[in-house]
Order: sequence, then structure tokens, then C-alpha cells
Amino acid sequence: MRGDDFYDHLETRDEEERRAQQLDALRRQIAHAKAKTGFFCRLLVGVSPQEIGSLDALASLPVTRKPDIARAQEADPPFGGLTAGEAVTHAFMSPGSIFEPGTDGRDFGRFARALWAAGMRPGDIVHNTFSYHLTPAGAMFESGAREIGCIVFPGGVGNTELQVQAVGRLRPRGYVGTPSFLRILLEKGDELGIDTSSIAKAVVGAEALTPTMRDLFASRGVDAANSYATADIGLIAYESHARDGMILNERLILELVEPGGIAPVAEGEVGEVVVTTFDPDYPLIRYGTGDLSQHLPGPSPCGRTNRRIRGWMGRADQSVKLRGMFIHPASVMEVVRRHSEIGSARLVLENPGDIDRMTLRVVATDTGPDLKAAIERSMQAVLKLRGDVAFVAVLPDDGRVVEDLRKL
Repeated sequence: MRGDDFYDHLETRDEEERRAQQLDALRRQIAHAKAKTGFFCRLLVGVSPQEIGSLDALASLPVTRKPDIARAQEADPPFGGLTAGEAVTHAFMSPGSIFEPGTDGRDFGRFARALWAAGMRPGDIVHNTFSYHLTPAGAMFESGAREIGCIVFPGGVGNTELQVQAVGRLRPRGYVGTPSFLRILLEKGDELGIDTSSIAKAVVGAEALTPTMRDLFASRGVDAANSYATADIGLIAYESHARDGMILNERLILELVEPGGIAPVAEGEVGEVVVTTFDPDYPLIRYGTGDLSQHLPGPSPCGRTNRRIRGWMGRADQSVKLRGMFIHPASVMEVVRRHSEIGSARLVLENPGDIDRMTLRVVATDTGPDLKAAIERSMQAVLKLRGDVAFVAVLPDDGRVVEDLRKL
């Protein structure tokens, strides 16, 4: 039974009860994954679920990362032997040709908890501007909103003027999407003379929600809450009205480990986010996201008792996330390989005015407009994002392919 403040009783369990229940769920998930997936049957050979005596014993198990899944999917398409059962109804795609399964199950991305914490309630119209094609964000958020009982307008990305017109007529109370697109919608509404003031609650992600941006939304009557998720896992952590760190989702176990390694970092240190889910259809055990974060001490002032993290603090490697899409150095080099005129290149991310922007700085034998346009087309094709090209005389010789200069 849901109350006004909390999504369910799991959010207010005491820590001893939570750890005991998670340990039981972990043992069952390991047994399930070994029995139902070829990947974990091979990876966890010799591991007995009943011999997992505590959550700390997770540290003895191997960590699976995106390259491991890519190799498994190449050998055993489409999902690399990681799915269990026959519930999969969708195949989504991430950069680097990694495919994630989706289902028609209730709240399959587990976003309902974040939407509830942000104040969205049954009957609210939610304007969802995350992508509904290729990547799973739009479908995940929709599944969570429908689980609550919201009415979803599937706006997707782009078509700004049409989306503003829809806001003016539908009068949605909630917004889901990137913070930068919410700002664009509000400003486009001002430009067109369309009232967008119905939007009072927002759950944003895929980009940094800066203090400046949060204040701007507040000045427009929009209470914006941040969320942290990945395409593989769904919701990992979310903000409550306390706005004091990000509370871990109840349906997973999160560890912080040495970047690229398997051993947990000391309490309070920054480490790579490694997640074990309790999803029966896509049971990921010790999945290394490549993201960096840090635990915060104590529970949230809002009354939720699960652990908190500081949120997304960058990548453990040179890979970055922009507008919900990962950009890997290998993908940037694929753009370079398509143009023999390029001698060297570096992709630079910046966020002037709190708007994320990427520019490929290029040293080339030709600096004409035709080459610039051709490289920009390659960026769109390979990276699945629009970006600019800037010709420069020289680049630092430090081996860096991607540089993130955004101010968080």
C-alpha cells in the first residue's frame, strides 16, 4: 500500500532487515542465473549460492563489464546468453553495438520509485521526452509511469514546436527527459506565447542537473529531481524531496570497487559503480558500469533508509555519457578512420550555459566546408549524436581521444 511520501515499505526498512532480505534474494538470483543463463552458468561455475554467507562475499565473484557482454553477444546473438526465460519483447541498442533486452513486464526499468519520490501520482499526465527508438530510456520511464497510474504522452526527442503545442493543450503535470530539453521547451513556449506552467514536477537524467539549471526551473515553478540510470540496469539511484544525495533503488545491490578491478574501495572513497540486480529476466551479477561515484554517510533526511551515493561523478575510462548515450574512444576513432584527411582528433565535451555540446577538434590536411560537413555526418552516423567540427593547428600529444570539460 503506497502512502503519500513513500512508494512502499521497502524504502523505510531498517538496515539489518534490508541486508538479510537482500542476502536471501542474492542467493536466489545466483541460483536462477546459473540455472537459466548460459553466460552465468559458465562464469560462476563452482560458485554455490548457499555458500554466500554475507553480502560482503560478493567481492569474491568476478565483475562483468560491457566489453565482456559485447564479446558474448558476438558469439551468441542477440543477448550473449544473459537473458532468462521467454519474457523478452524488445531489443534495444547502445553505442558500441551492445544490445539490451526489454520486456512488457510492469516497471521493467524500475523507474516508478523515482517518479513517485518526485511527486508524480495516479492520473497525472507525464510528458516523456526520452527516446523511444534504439535506446530503452523512453520505454523504461513509460513503464514506470504507467505502473504508478500516470497518463503518458510519448513525446520522444525533437519536434520542439509540436511538443510545446502538446504541453499547451494537454497541460501535463510531469516532465521526464534531459534537463537541457526541458529548458528548451520552456523557452520555446515563451517564444511562441504558449503557456507551459502546468509542468510542476520533473525527473531528469542523462545529463548533469547543475545548480544553475535547478534554480532556473524552480523560478519557473518546476521542482526537478535527478535520477541515475543505465540502459543495462535501469534506475540505480534517485533524488527525493530532501535533495541530499541519491538514494539507491531497493531492487539492487550496489558496490563501489577499484576502477577496472573487483575489490571494493574503502568507505568514503570514490569507486566504480558495480551493480547486482534482482531482475529475473536479465539477471546481472556484479555488473561494472564504468561510472564513478561515492557513498554518502547516513540515511536521507526524507526518511528513506537505504544508502545514498553522490551521483554520477564521471567515467572510470575515457568513455563519457552525453544526452543519454555513451561515447567511447573507439567510436571516435571510427569517425577519424572514415576520413583520410584527418591527422589527429579529439572529441571535447563542454556545457556553456548548462547546454551540453560536443566538438570534434581536428588536425587535417583540408579545412574546407565540404570536409567539415562530411565529418559531421560521420559523427551523426557513428556516435548517434549531432556535433560540431573545429579545425585546429595542433592537439596535445597525450593519447587522450575524449575530453570532458563540462562543469558538473
